[in-house]
Amino acid sequence: MIESLLIANRGEIARRIIRTARRLGVRTVAVYSEADARAPHVAEADEAVLIGPAPARESYLVAEKILAAAKATGAQAIHPGYGFLSENAAFAQAVKDVGLIWVGPPPAAINAMGLKDAAKSLMIAAGVPCTPGYLGDDQTEGRLETEAAAIGYPVLIKAVAGGGGKGMRKVEAKGDFLAALASCRREAAASFGDDKVLLEKYVTRPRHIEVQVFGDSHGNVVHLYERDCSLQRRHQKVIEEAPAPGMDAATRTAVCDAAVKAARAVRYEGAGTVEFIADASEGLRADRIWFMEMNTRLQVEHPVTEMVTGQDLVEWQLRVASGEPLPLTQDEITLDGWAMEARLYAENPATGFLPSTGRLTHFRLPEDVVRVDSAVEEGGEVSPFYDPMIAKLIAHGATREEAAERLADACASVEVWPVKTNAAFLARCAGHPDFVAGDVDTGFIEARLEGLLGEGRPTAVVAGIAATALAELQSRDGEPTPWSPLDGASGFRLNAAPRRKMTIECGGTAFETDLLDVDLFPEDLLVVDDDEVVVFEMGEAFSFRRPKAHAGGEAGESDGAILSPMPGKIVSVSVKAGDTVTRGQTLLVLEAMKMEHALAAPFDGVVAELSAEAGGQVSEGVVLVRLDPQ
Repeated sequence: MIESLLIANRGEIARRIIRTARRLGVRTVAVYSEADARAPHVAEADEAVLIGPAPARESYLVAEKILAAAKATGAQAIHPGYGFLSENAAFAQAVKDVGLIWVGPPPAAINAMGLKDAAKSLMIAAGVPCTPGYLGDDQTEGRLETEAAAIGYPVLIKAVAGGGGKGMRKVEAKGDFLAALASCRREAAASFGDDKVLLEKYVTRPRHIEVQVFGDSHGNVVHLYERDCSLQRRHQKVIEEAPAPGMDAATRTAVCDAAVKAARAVRYEGAGTVEFIADASEGLRADRIWFMEMNTRLQVEHPVTEMVTGQDLVEWQLRVASGEPLPLTQDEITLDGWAMEARLYAENPATGFLPSTGRLTHFRLPEDVVRVDSAVEEGGEVSPFYDPMIAKLIAHGATREEAAERLADACASVEVWPVKTNAAFLARCAGHPDFVAGDVDTGFIEARLEGLLGEGRPTAVVAGIAATALAELQSRDGEPTPWSPLDGASGFRLNAAPRRKMTIECGGTAFETDLLDVDLFPEDLLVVDDDEVVVFEMGEAFSFRRPKAHAGGEAGESDGAILSPMPGKIVSVSVKAGDTVTRGQTLLVLEAMKMEHALAAPFDGVVAELSAEAGGQVSEGVVLVRLDPQ
């Protein structure tokens, strides 16, 4: 067994690897950027090495710095986690060239599966069914547009070096193709350093099915069954589960056998995931499932496979990298119950899921009812430099319905402040009747988005709790209270109050609400200061304040200022001063946290001021555009 391990990653996956390594008696070395100096994975490792400034391209993506850290600490092996350099064949080879153990597949296998076009050609030759599309070297706009027309719209543009939904666009009609292609190429170049794309026929009711495979250096290859990752938004996975709903025995055998065949075709070693797209218009059928790509690393959603098989996949990785045979044969790997994983992101669904950054003043996750793989802790910082996923919640149950209920309840009990999260959105997804019934495809969220977002307003009970708390705080300060305007020292005795209402403010709106007959603050209430309380309900955080003097009624209309929601780079600007715009029209595109974010007009108007230009770097809160109402 490997004795010392450097983890070339950060966040929850670094902590996850440390957990298993510690159980196996393996010494761990963490690497970290300046932004991660106080991160949990740094404190939990046996040793830690600073490798550079916050931007990943100056730290986590610099192979030379990671190799130097391994040499300086005497590490015997390197585990890349996922993302960053995990699927970089040149880095894997460099690790092996300096005499270290690479905890991952051979560089040749990474190369074979790293580019989607070459991988699909290899799979076709190996007899693995593949989605119809265009894989050619001619990348001119004209050729790609011609091939898209030949495939038939809608088509999917995908970066050949892509992953995680980046560099991917669905195109509905010919007139939209060139703009989508340009956006896809920009994102692909920024994320992977390669703007080459391929085209695929877009399946109208697709399911995303993937199979966990494992190989060793002794020629053994097995699968650990399938996962369903169909619940997605903008091609980013939201909830994953194992096994896949509606998968019969014959179809499971066909897709898992195809995955093993794909792994054998590249002489695979270690953990890998073979991804398939299924046409679910008539349910899951073996003749309607096609190979998409292979991820030559551990996946974010690997915990659901661990939960239903009872296996530690990181332990399997370390044993295989140490030269041991696979721990189990295919016949010894069994399924037990159902597992679901939700990705908790620091993002605000109410603003189009824009990432949210800042310090986690309050951070409570339901670790007593579900497995939690967390990247951060209370008091920590959510940085704008990395992916905004802050935790994964994984539920297990004897049945799919039981797992879904536990996951929904867990998401609803999340408490985070002041950073925004998608916890309430996740709870609504997991609890939606169609999801519980297994009626899922990759368009599930888009088709139900309005309901899944919720109203974004507190209930009367929540407002009452907040008003009551603010009233007590006001009383403690010796100020006049809602129940006794002339006597600020009357005490907190609501049952004797001649007046039962109070004006409070939430989300910029002031309103009057009823006080409640309670004597103590509830557990799900956070006192920020004497003038502000936060109440948590179903995963959402609502902030309430005592209104400023003379405040009341609705907040004023927006002044038309379009602010930068986070630090980033302006990718494109599609308007100029004096232009007339309509509500919802894209004004500019900002690249931040490895994704492009379109900023749109909040109302019909005229561009009065424009302070953004393509290529410019902007800070959070900067006014980029100002509109005058039309």
